[in-house]
Amino acid sequence: MEERATFNEEFIKEKRRQDMRHQVLTFSMLIIFTLISFGMVMSDLNAMFVRMVIILFAVVQVGFQLYYFMHMNEKGHGMPSLLFYGGCFAGFLTVLGLVVLTWW
Repeated sequence: MEERATFNEEFIKEKRRQDMRHQVLTFSMLIIFTLISFGMVMSDLNAMFVRMVIILFAVVQVGFQLYYFMHMNEKGHGMPSLLFYGGCFAGFLTVLGLVVLTWW
């Protein structure tokens, strides 16, 4: 019984260590994306290119923040994730419909 408790404790410690590693790596990537975005704005690059890259970085950052910092990757968060992503999809369809109606 004692051996099993020790194994579980070691497993939990390793899992927490991996989670912390993922969060630090993700946070570092978010900082790097932000610094690249600032550098692109300060440079003399094409404005349309800079906007597209910043929008791409913003979408990636939102994904990272939801997945790692809001813990949507953990078990038991299936229904909240489904509702959140369903709401995002509905919002996307709304914006897409308004854009289509405006341009039509």
